[in-house]
Amino acid sequence: QVQLVESGGGLVQAGGSLTLSCAASGNIFSINAMGWYRQAPGKQRELVAVINSGGSTEYQYSVKGRFTISSDNDKNTVYLQMNSLKLEDTAVYYCNEEGVQVTSKAGSRDYWGQGTQVTVSS
Repeated sequence: QVQLVESGGGLVQAGGSLTLSCAASGNIFSINAMGWYRQAPGKQRELVAVINSGGSTEYQYSVKGRFTISSDNDKNTVYLQMNSLKLEDTAVYYCNEEGVQVTSKAGSRDYWGQGTQVTVSS
C-alpha cells in the first residue's frame, strides 16, 4: 500500500519562506509525475507545481519565480520551496503522485497526501 506523508506546513509572515516535503512509502516501481495542489476556503483545488520523471517542471502562473518544485526520485520524495509568500498563498497544500506503479506489470494509479495547512499572515 502506497501512502504519502506531507510535512513542513505552518504559519509564516508575508514575505517569508516555507518548504513542504512529501514522502511516499510502500513498494514503488515508478512514478510518472509528482506535484503540489492547493485549496483555499471556498475555492476549488488548483495545481501549484508539477515535476515529471524526466525533471521537467510546470508552475501555476501566480507562483512562478517564487516557488520551486524538486524531487528525489531515489526517495520518492517531492519538495516545494516557497519564497516571498503572499496572503493569497494561504491554503491547504496537497501532494499528488501521478501514475504510480508498484511493479513493472501493475497498472498505475494516483495517490494524494492528507494535506498540510499553510497560513500566511500580514
